Amino acid sequence: MEVEVKLRLLTAAAHLRLTTLLTPFHLKTLHQRNLFFDTPQNDLSLRRAVLRLRFLQNTSQRCVLSLKAKPTLANGISRVEEDEEEIDAGLGGECVDSPWKLSDLVGSRVLKRVREEYGFKDFQGFVCLGGFENVRNVYHWRGVTLEVDETKFDFGNCYEIECETEEPERAKSMIEEFLSLNNIEFKDSDITKFAVFRSGNLP
Repeated sequence: MEVEVKLRLLTAAAHLRLTTLLTPFHLKTLHQRNLFFDTPQNDLSLRRAVLRLRFLQNTSQRCVLSLKAKPTLANGISRVEEDEEEIDAGLGGECVDSPWKLSDLVGSRVLKRVREEYGFKDFQGFVCLGGFENVRNVYHWRGVTLEVDETKFDFGNCYEIECETEEPERAKSMIEEFLSLNNIEFKDSDITKFAVFRSGNLP
């Protein structure tokens, strides 16, 4: 179970102000390309599951396959079952162009779970839904890891802070206090990035 604080930054100016203030704590910047897969009938989405390929486009491209299931997002705290594994980036790219090639990843633990838990024999009927780009700045701040995202959808950009933690209420309170003291406009996230992508509208 992945537990995260998720707070939405309301403007590009708020994002810029926050990243400027956090500069002394910066660890790395990740350029992520996120692409999603389902059947044309949305069989996974209707069962509250998301199958994603994430390409990490930094010094060398990596590809991570993940399955997220049974998400909840309330009061700015997200809980979701997540399983992920790294796969060959070249094979990942082939699956984007030809989603049926997911069936060729015979050793994949994640795809085995998709088959067994959601009743698919193979992935012949799957399609790539598209996706979005994400620029993630990572910081080590006051004993927690903050991920500050600029997410680039075809219909606009949005900004979010994520903090994975075993003490979400404490971390959320600490982050909110920092944002308020520095006049950074924010609110609890109440919709996932995937849901924003599927809606076609910014939150």
